[in-house]
Amino acid sequence: MSLAGKTVFITGVAGFIGSNLAKRLLNEVTDVKVVGIDNLNDYYDVRLKEERLKRLTDFNQFVFIEGDIADKSTISEIFRRYQPQVVVNLAAQAGVRYSISHPDSYIFSNLIGFYNILEACRHSYDGGQTGVEHLVYASSSSVYGSNKKVPYSTEDKVDHPISLYAATKKSDELMAHAYSKLYNIPCTGLRFFTVYGPAGRPDMAYFGFTDKLVKGETIKIFNYGNCQRDFTYIDDIVEGVVRVMRHAPERKNGEDGLPVPPYKIYNIGNNHPESLLDFVTILQEELVRAGVLPKDYDFDAHKELVPMQPGDVPVTYADTSALEEDFGFKPSTSLRDGLRAFAEWYVQYYK
Repeated sequence: MSLAGKTVFITGVAGFIGSNLAKRLLNEVTDVKVVGIDNLNDYYDVRLKEERLKRLTDFNQFVFIEGDIADKSTISEIFRRYQPQVVVNLAAQAGVRYSISHPDSYIFSNLIGFYNILEACRHSYDGGQTGVEHLVYASSSSVYGSNKKVPYSTEDKVDHPISLYAATKKSDELMAHAYSKLYNIPCTGLRFFTVYGPAGRPDMAYFGFTDKLVKGETIKIFNYGNCQRDFTYIDDIVEGVVRVMRHAPERKNGEDGLPVPPYKIYNIGNNHPESLLDFVTILQEELVRAGVLPKDYDFDAHKELVPMQPGDVPVTYADTSALEEDFGFKPSTSLRDGLRAFAEWYVQYYK
């Protein structure tokens, strides 16, 4: 479907993916209206979220609401007032390790918040209204847990999460499936794989490593550097999300005359895992190139190989064949190109 002239509701709009998605839509889609919500919490530096929002406030077709998706009345009022046709739920409490020390925030944002979104989508059809034409929501590669089979396929069983964060994301997928079946809501879940790039999340490894190296501190490389991650550049993530938004799963009835859930799940990853040691080597080279670190920086003196952390997995590796088959798209930005863009942004923003 065309997004031209539609109202798109994006939760977590001050977040890394949400802000980039909103900017892409406002720049490229004719007469689109983007309504965004974010609670601007202090999980990481709020100034970075405010900086992302500044890039959006110049657009007349952008409406920002500071609020929390866990507040049902706020979500109900947004749906009543703006009647969005497409909803993209990106608001979530992220981070595997943080979920061990701060479980409450994951229950509120990832479970209660998403439930409120599903309920609002359900009631958007009340009184015979057209309602929400497509709900797209963020899941995570964390749902694959300690699965031994790689690459990870959406056909794999994901019944054994190893962190609360992963458990909440798997729960979101199950709730979305139930609402899709019961109320015929077209839903697509996206399992993102290690998203990175300029103005990204400071709790991600590449950002945290950079901050520590700049301060002359030692970085800890988990699993003695033997971890592999399917790093996915932000522009590739946004391209995938936009393509998915335009293709809602088809509504149809089964042999029993009841709706077959218009429900899909896709991986969005680079389909090319990189070792953590290779990753930090490239990061160091690009930080030196951009002038973030001096040319004679002694990198070996600032790294420490340590054991695996609770909740982490040794490898993430996306099978993106379904994304390629259905949308003709495969993320392709190289790690060096992506980290170069991050390093160039970092030196401008912080120095």
